[in-house]
Amino acid sequence: MKNPRKWQESNVGFNEPGQYLGSLLISDMDPNSCSNIEAETKEMDVRSLSASHQHLQYLHKVGIPPKQNLLREFTARVKETLFADDPLRPFKDQPRSRKLVLGIEAIFPIFEWGRSYNWRKFRGDLIAGLTIASLCIPQDIGYARLANLAPQYGLYSSFVPPLIYAFMGSSRDIAIGPVAVVSLLLGSMLSNEIDPNQNEAEYLRLAFTATFFAGITQVTLGFLRLGFLIDFLSHAAIIGFMAGAAITIALQQLKGLLGIQKFTKKTDIISVMRSVWGSVHHGWNWQTILIGVSFLSFLLLTKYIGKKNKKFFWVPAIAPLISVILSTFFVYITHAEKKGVQIVKNIEKGINPSSVNQIYFTGDYLLKGLKIGVVAGMIALTEAVAIGRTFASMKDYQLDGNKEMVALGAMNIVGSLTSCYVATGSFSRSAVNFMSGCETAVSNIIMSCVVFLTLEFLTPLFKYTPNAILAAIIISAVVGLIDVKAAVLVWKIDKFDFVACLGAFLGVVFASVEIGLLIAVIISFAKILLQVTRPRTAILGKVPRTNVYRNILQYPEATKVPGVLIVRVDSAIYFSNSNYVKERILRWLMDEEEKVKAACQPTIHFLIVEMSRKTSQTAVTDIDTSGIHALEELHRSLEKKNIQLILANPGPVVMDKLEASKFANLIGDDKIFLTVADAVSSCSPKLVENV
Repeated sequence: MKNPRKWQESNVGFNEPGQYLGSLLISDMDPNSCSNIEAETKEMDVRSLSASHQHLQYLHKVGIPPKQNLLREFTARVKETLFADDPLRPFKDQPRSRKLVLGIEAIFPIFEWGRSYNWRKFRGDLIAGLTIASLCIPQDIGYARLANLAPQYGLYSSFVPPLIYAFMGSSRDIAIGPVAVVSLLLGSMLSNEIDPNQNEAEYLRLAFTATFFAGITQVTLGFLRLGFLIDFLSHAAIIGFMAGAAITIALQQLKGLLGIQKFTKKTDIISVMRSVWGSVHHGWNWQTILIGVSFLSFLLLTKYIGKKNKKFFWVPAIAPLISVILSTFFVYITHAEKKGVQIVKNIEKGINPSSVNQIYFTGDYLLKGLKIGVVAGMIALTEAVAIGRTFASMKDYQLDGNKEMVALGAMNIVGSLTSCYVATGSFSRSAVNFMSGCETAVSNIIMSCVVFLTLEFLTPLFKYTPNAILAAIIISAVVGLIDVKAAVLVWKIDKFDFVACLGAFLGVVFASVEIGLLIAVIISFAKILLQVTRPRTAILGKVPRTNVYRNILQYPEATKVPGVLIVRVDSAIYFSNSNYVKERILRWLMDEEEKVKAACQPTIHFLIVEMSRKTSQTAVTDIDTSGIHALEELHRSLEKKNIQLILANPGPVVMDKLEASKFANLIGDDKIFLTVADAVSSCSPKLVENV
């Protein structure tokens, strides 16, 4: 029979002869006690051999996935990327007539949920629709002014788009119409191309063109199932962008709130404050200030009441309409317009006229409209999808993001042909819609009907509405976009995320909306690139009384295995980070060798690269040719130091590529293990027992 000690040494092959593997050294012992010690040694060798056999019995080899057809693998990857939700599942094994019905319901969800519609749901939708209509009418007039458009265009955008969305949208709670941020963005970008005061007709045509291309952008993203692109704008960047836009919008309203006639066209805080204080002696109108500040205080008070007690949610919802009615009546009976109070004057009566012939399909303004439309469409899409997902999670139903994009795009395309500008989901109106007890998208139809009646019969009543009240309504509406708690939470969770938040905020406030948006996108992409090119790595140690190996920084009680360095890589290894991963592992090794030498501990003979966080969650999800080349270079560098490279638990994709590249043969199949524990015990079993 083979000597147990030699058997273990030959199987492990990592220890110097006579180094404590399976037997005690019997040299330099008292000859009288040799027989007792030898007997004890044999007994220990038998137990060690038995334990080794038991260990080897349960030592599983890393599986190599079966080869797949290239076309089938490519198809599966495309399907998982673009059709992760398997949208065609309901069509399987269905007759042709049923497939036709399902196809219509997929495009127009109203035909699906409409079959179960009843009086109880209609009652909830009716109350919600009337409530959001009372909020949207004064807001629409004010938001149109943000976009440098006549007031009726705001009302137009709350008539046609909500009707289209009610038939095609999948959200039950979202309320459609113009919103402050998109209106400001559109007004700012359009003004950079055409002066709205000198070329009003051309400006209006460019607005319709931008709206048309915003819709095309949204439909394209939804149809091609590229909605994941909007996720590249991080949540933190959106928080900062929205807060900066809210302050910019509020500062712009100082013109109407203070009665200033000559006001800067720039949106940065320095230019606005210079314009405000520069006209303090000859531009401010005290009657306007009295009206504006009084009703702004009233609106903010009602928002506070509604926030403190959810039962009174309707108070801030109807407060803007009440403010418009009271202020209009006050100006009418006092003729305050003769004392310098600026009023809305005439709002064109009647429903949306056609604007098909006003869209630029040729000429210089085509590309300008396309550029503005893409930006406005993406921002509108981001806001609407975020709102829809928020309320869908509250009511526990699924929201199809791609259907939402198609619905939003279709309504903006139709809207651009019917004198509307970019519409999307409004958070303030959607919140009121939700709290009012809406059941379906019929609440949007109710709101649209109220706007229709307003356009047909009530627009003359807004003639004496003061601009100050519209400014007060807008300021009170955008205050909710400043989410200080969310910004503080971002700071606590992720400092780099806070940099994105702060950068977007400062860019909007001190430069412009476009610059702020650009900064938000750049920082968001910079974070992605940083995470991809500089993945996290960690040194692992053995958690006491377990076979679990974890990050020694997270688990200080975890101990390192003498003679073994265990490194975990928390990312796929691609061309963008492969060189960094290799160099970082070598730096870990260099640092560890210095510590070992200083502490007079055993030198490092094995470097284990852990490729998973758990056996069920692979960290190194993929590897490309650059990554394999980096591992080969790492292997060569370690060979020069007489250190063996060992891999633990590579995933199926990684293992397949290691085999295809012959790297597994290069290091040896016996150097690839299922777990770190298996790798360590095979390298140095006695050391594991002593840890």
